[in-house]
Amino acid sequence: MKSTDSGRIRSCAAYFGLAVLAILAAGGDTAAGGLVPRSLGPMTSAVVTIEERYAAGTIVIVSGNRTLDLVISEGRAIRYKIGVGRDGFRWSGTVKVGRKAEWPDWRPPAEMKARAAGLPDLVPAGPLNPLGARGIYLYKGGTDTLYRIHGTNEQSTVGGFASSGCFRMSNADVIDLYQRVKVGSTVIVK
Repeated sequence: MKSTDSGRIRSCAAYFGLAVLAILAAGGDTAAGGLVPRSLGPMTSAVVTIEERYAAGTIVIVSGNRTLDLVISEGRAIRYKIGVGRDGFRWSGTVKVGRKAEWPDWRPPAEMKARAAGLPDLVPAGPLNPLGARGIYLYKGGTDTLYRIHGTNEQSTVGGFASSGCFRMSNADVIDLYQRVKVGSTVIVK
């Protein structure tokens, strides 16, 4: 895997507002009041023609275009709009889907906690979790890379360069992808 961030370990969720995390730690949905998302966000998927040949089930991410393609047959893919790593956190390589989780919890890695003092050890699963509705965990050689394809409640970051190396989708899109992708599938990041 090629990295453009000088070897720092990246996390799947970009910096998440400390105030919201404090609310989560203090009391969840009741304390959050109006912050609980009321929508899963838009569906951006479209069937497209692709020129390169990949096996059905392969995921191809083109960071520069902020797109994720799920190959469905020779020459055809479902394309989704995604958010990708900000400057210094983009990477490329080939990995595998190591596991999947519905409404995953989030444990910020030590290096992210060092960059953003005050992050909790654990953000529990739920509608305010920065991983959103689904998490697709990316592995290399049987080891978790700490990168994810995941949902987000910060819809404005989808289509941008905003994460710490993970790939963000609307919750509606990641639920759709989650149902289609299998553990063991190849993920090619360009």
